[in-house]
Amino acid sequence: MATLDDVSRIALGLPEVTEDDSRGTRSWSLVGKTFAWERPYSKADIKRFGDETPPRQPILAVRVEDLVEKEAVLAAGTRGIFTIPHFDGYAAILIRLRGATVPAVREALLDGWLACAPSTLANEYLSSRKKA
Repeated sequence: MATLDDVSRIALGLPEVTEDDSRGTRSWSLVGKTFAWERPYSKADIKRFGDETPPRQPILAVRVEDLVEKEAVLAAGTRGIFTIPHFDGYAAILIRLRGATVPAVREALLDGWLACAPSTLANEYLSSRKKA
């Protein structure tokens, strides 16, 4: 089970990431682009679930490179990763932190960071990981 504190620790461990707290929800950005954010359900989201029980919160939204990657991530069936109709056509996934492992969250955050990072920074980071 992952927590928002795990998310913060992992995200802030990536180069040039900043954390923001806006109206009680946290987000993580890189060069002005948000790549992960706490995503509470709106009233409309709850209504869309109808009789179905919504996944337990906290929920983390994480950017992905594009819709093809989103479909691949969802198709992998990783526990805790899902989407909702509000995110149809948007390159992001949702993670039910209480149902996800820390390694799965780490992988999603890195993918989100890479989706937003300038190519030179991304290449430097990936090269440094290969050397370690």
